[in-house]
Amino acid sequence: MTWNKYKSTEAPAKKKITHHESDIQKNCVRWFRFAYPQLIIFSIPNGGSRNVIEAVRLKDEGLLAGVSDLFMPKPNSKFAGLFIEMKAPGGKPTLSQVHFMEKMVTLGYDCKICYSFDDFRSTIDNYLADS
Repeated sequence: MTWNKYKSTEAPAKKKITHHESDIQKNCVRWFRFAYPQLIIFSIPNGGSRNVIEAVRLKDEGLLAGVSDLFMPKPNSKFAGLFIEMKAPGGKPTLSQVHFMEKMVTLGYDCKICYSFDDFRSTIDNYLADS
């Protein structure tokens, strides 16, 4: 028996790339901007695939691993602003994300992880209810 006998002639199935977390985040931002047009929320594009040159350039410019996905620069009665890490259901924060959130809490910011649109909406509404 030779290797060729077992070698598949079909191209290997490509793993389907899903953007579930991204889709949730887009819906959340869209809702926020409709529900609270007087406030600001913005994304911090820290992830994604980059070539080595681009990754080094961004790191030199201040890119920091673990920074949360979204930031709302609105103080309430307890915190200076709100960082939100978006995760798909079942997702877990990385160690660098946990460390970032811990540091932000010590600096007076609130940090939350949201796994769905409903998590996001209640996080925003509860945070703003404390204003």
